[in-house]
Amino acid sequence: MKLLKIAGIFMTVGVSFACNAQTAKTTDVKTAQNTPFEYVAEQFADIKVLRYQIPGWENLTLKEQKLVYYLTQAGYSGRDIGWDQHYKYNLKIRKALENIYVNYKGDKTSTDWKNFEIYLKRVWFANGIHHHYSNDKIKPAFSAAYFNGLMKATKTTLSPAIVEVLFNDADTKKVNLDESKGLLEGSAINFYGKGISAKEVEAFYAKKTSPDAKRPYSHGLNSKLVRNSKGQLEEKVWKSGGMYGSAIDKIVYWLEKAKSVAENKPQADALGLLISYYKTGSLKTWDDYNIAWLQATEGNIDYINSFIEVYNDPLGYRGSYESIIQIKDFDMSKKMEVVSKNAQWFEDNSPLITEHKKKNVVGVSYKTVVVAGESGDSSPATPIGVNLPNADWIRAEHGSKSVSLGNIIDSYAKAGGKGKLQEFANDAEEIALAEKYAELGDKMHTALHEVIGHASGQINPGVGTPKETLKSYASTLEEGRADLVGLYFVYNPKLQEIGLVDDWKKLGMESYDSYIRNGLMGQLVRLEPGANIEEAHMRNRQYVSAWAFEKGKKDNVIEKITRDGKTYFNITDYDKLHEIFGQLLREIQRIKSEGDYEAGKALVENYGVKVDQKLHAEVLERNKQFASAPYSGFVNPVLIPKVDTKGEIISIEVAQPKTFAEQMLNYSKNYNFLPLEN
Repeated sequence: MKLLKIAGIFMTVGVSFACNAQTAKTTDVKTAQNTPFEYVAEQFADIKVLRYQIPGWENLTLKEQKLVYYLTQAGYSGRDIGWDQHYKYNLKIRKALENIYVNYKGDKTSTDWKNFEIYLKRVWFANGIHHHYSNDKIKPAFSAAYFNGLMKATKTTLSPAIVEVLFNDADTKKVNLDESKGLLEGSAINFYGKGISAKEVEAFYAKKTSPDAKRPYSHGLNSKLVRNSKGQLEEKVWKSGGMYGSAIDKIVYWLEKAKSVAENKPQADALGLLISYYKTGSLKTWDDYNIAWLQATEGNIDYINSFIEVYNDPLGYRGSYESIIQIKDFDMSKKMEVVSKNAQWFEDNSPLITEHKKKNVVGVSYKTVVVAGESGDSSPATPIGVNLPNADWIRAEHGSKSVSLGNIIDSYAKAGGKGKLQEFANDAEEIALAEKYAELGDKMHTALHEVIGHASGQINPGVGTPKETLKSYASTLEEGRADLVGLYFVYNPKLQEIGLVDDWKKLGMESYDSYIRNGLMGQLVRLEPGANIEEAHMRNRQYVSAWAFEKGKKDNVIEKITRDGKTYFNITDYDKLHEIFGQLLREIQRIKSEGDYEAGKALVENYGVKVDQKLHAEVLERNKQFASAPYSGFVNPVLIPKVDTKGEIISIEVAQPKTFAEQMLNYSKNYNFLPLEN
């Protein structure tokens, strides 16, 4: 499970290792100097590209640095898998766009060329031609005629049918959650063969069984479902020798190197299971790996790598490729470990129905980490917190790992501004609370969301998994449930009692202010006029806020104020809002525990999808004064190995890419291990 940053108004196969190292050494990078760190790399369209540092890198041993380097190389090696997963033509389109960008010798001062550059950068950022957040197809602000001229001038080839797709209304949505349009028929995501319906998929997986019904396999997680020559459905498994095999073989190559420098045996054993999973595609091995991975808690280095989150599958089966490499932040991890140690207290004192509570919350480990590299669905747009594994039965029996990406959060904070807070906050008291408690409140809510939220609650015996019972609503309901756990406990004296905050009430008040402000107004800056909300996290923030607003109307718990033609939301009773959040948390857990599809659908559709268009227009107008883009993401630091005459690494330096384009072109050149059609 990922926690995404609430960014609105707040805050070569066959290349030898030595050759790879040499490639990295000659990359044009901007090395660190004794000058202020430049967090903002560039801004275009609705995107701001940031940089992040790797504090403490110099304190790692060479062996630890090697481990980080090998793991990042494994992550980057699978990058093109994500591109192909997002849309079947993405790799062909990217190659064409980049060939034009590198080889065009014509007028680069024209508006059309500038719009072409922006379009390419938006495609890079989204890992494809659909927006990374809204899922809408990105529309070029130049004509098809101009594009054909660029292709001719640079001798670029791209089939006319694909060129047409760039400009027409086909495949307009990467992930469609509007059932009336067909969840698969209306989605461009490359997880299913053409013409396969949701009912066919459900029937296919209904026949799948696991050796132990209480420990079900994650069927469909690592495959594409297609129709064979006989008209039957079959899976194309993502593994060595299977679909995406050439890239996976490179991932395995680097993982084996990582295993050779593992910090301890549990870590090495887990890496060995991940390698076996990639080689075989066995879902049993995947489960074994997840258990071994979450139990390997010692050491300074950790990682996420594989097909994991199912947000991009409207049916919730298939995992998108992603990779995050992490270095332990010792100071913050020590502080946040307190939350993990008190996990059972939080569960016992939650407002859930008794039979929906876990009697024994096990193995919840929490760390604040320093990110050293990201790839796939975690880059350029990144989460700020992650809780894994996702299988409910593993979480119940063995626990989970939660991480907060500390240096990512830090970069967000240092690259941001305060103007939007003054514009949208209701009064001086709200602003003062935000200025003092927003950063700590964000960290606490992230910790509670990831550690306590995703680890809490249990499904009733005999009830299927959420993807089976709640279907397309499973992801947003789970994220809302975890958010509500965080909201319920961030306003609780327990946080002060265990030494995490100095004033639990004021911190909680600020957290409530910012959540309601963003859920009802702030995040609307991410939407085009007239649009509904499609993304799971945005849906959950709106339905939580809108449900609470409606339920508190009788007592005016949250008042809607119009002042000088501007709308504000003011919380009048934080204690009652705390109770309301508890009521909604209990109901969503009931929905999950009982598999109540209709109730889940009603909650999301009635409160989380439709947008108040008048308020949306107002928010967009008020936001025009701010130059900062509503979406942010990151370029990765460049790890540069220096080798001796024998090709052995003797040191690894950290540098920063000069530009976003430089890094994207470098990745396309050095990690293009897939054919253009898979």
